[in-house]
Amino acid sequence: MKTLKELLALIIIIIFASCEDVVDVEVQEGPKRLVVEASLDWEKGTMGNVQTIKLSESTPFFDTNTISAVTGANVAVTNLTNNETFDFADQGNGEYRTTTFNPVLGQSYSLRIEYNGEIYTATETMTGVTNITDVFQAREEGFDTDALEVHVVFTDPIEEGNNYLFKFQRDGDLLPDLEVGEDEFVNGNELDWWYEIEENEEENITPFAPGDIVTIEMYGISGAYYDYMKILTAQLGGVGLFETTPVAVKGNCINETNPENYAFGYFRLTEFVRTSYTFVED
Repeated sequence: MKTLKELLALIIIIIFASCEDVVDVEVQEGPKRLVVEASLDWEKGTMGNVQTIKLSESTPFFDTNTISAVTGANVAVTNLTNNETFDFADQGNGEYRTTTFNPVLGQSYSLRIEYNGEIYTATETMTGVTNITDVFQAREEGFDTDALEVHVVFTDPIEEGNNYLFKFQRDGDLLPDLEVGEDEFVNGNELDWWYEIEENEEENITPFAPGDIVTIEMYGISGAYYDYMKILTAQLGGVGLFETTPVAVKGNCINETNPENYAFGYFRLTEFVRTSYTFVED
């Protein structure tokens, strides 16, 4: 008869032996879809005439080698008020560019893409943005009261329905952080939007420190794009191997030829302001 110690040893051996089995995870492959990156962003105080639209195809979940850039498409944007059309020339690498775009606040534009015998369209309005009036640092507003945070101050216009996209990127970081806001409960007031970086030792992420420089961009966005980005930013944290796969977020691009073969991405037109801040000893 085996002793308790021998039984425990046998159980441990069985557990570790089972860990050597290969786990074959079946990932369903959806159809390839057109991915549209059509962000026509007009920095306040500039002409805004140079704009780029990027087209690619979606790739399988674990495929990191496929070149998915789309070439050979016809891409054009039309101002629906005066019917002025801007053709975006194929650059041969998935980018389509114009140097003659004319942004007009409050006017609607349509996007038209011809690709693989199908026509994709979208419509959006060029949305303005207010100015940033102050940027400063503090520690008391964030989740970690010992960590530095940056504050962006601006006055929301009196008109209701203003929506914002904020982009924060510290020098040296690979990707920016995105946040969205609306004026439903703060319409017409001076607003103080703060942002901090939470420490994550596993991913080697550190909070702001004196000497760090952060670039800040604030965009005026439509209500529809706010709803789209609110869902998208909630999924940007990524998923683990056995967590629920994020829901595919449909944008505003419609396939007029074959509605079932819809595109990913969004056609947006925004005005934005940009500034930067350097943290100091406090």
